[in-house]
Amino acid sequence: MNMRNSKLMERNALKQVAGFMCAAARTAPKAKGVDNIAAIIMDTEKEKNMLIKQMLIAAKKENKPGFERDALNLKQSPVIVLIGTKTAAIGLTCGFCGFKDCAAMEAAAAVCSYNPMDLGIAVGSAAGIAADFHIDNRIMYSAGKIAVEMNLFKDKKITIALAIPLSASGKNIFFDRTK
Repeated sequence: MNMRNSKLMERNALKQVAGFMCAAARTAPKAKGVDNIAAIIMDTEKEKNMLIKQMLIAAKKENKPGFERDALNLKQSPVIVLIGTKTAAIGLTCGFCGFKDCAAMEAAAAVCSYNPMDLGIAVGSAAGIAADFHIDNRIMYSAGKIAVEMNLFKDKKITIALAIPLSASGKNIFFDRTK
């Protein structure tokens, strides 16, 4: 008889769902079909601990107690999905960014309005996949911000990111949080 440990199976399920989440982020609709989205899966203690350490430093240095609270959640999350976007004009010259055209927006080093919109759609698609599989998750700007500062995406054009830590436990760790 080949019996498997429940905790191991749950961790494997989290990794598999994280992969589906990245695929959902990739295939999510994007303005003008321009794909500026990147995704990373963090599933080792070493990777996670680097991010957690920097979040705790930022919590103290920037007086952001929410960063500490979120870092404690990341410690409890076996898998973290990071989704980021490049900030680059997509060429619609719509004026949503507050500038006359894309050239003026780029000259001011501003952000094309469609970049964060596309990120939101991609993250929503990814979180929807987690929900479809009944995986506890929470979207965190804090971990995404620190991931960008740490250059985890290896692409300097990725300047906005969000994190989605995943958990499978008897009680959702992302609710009833202190701080």
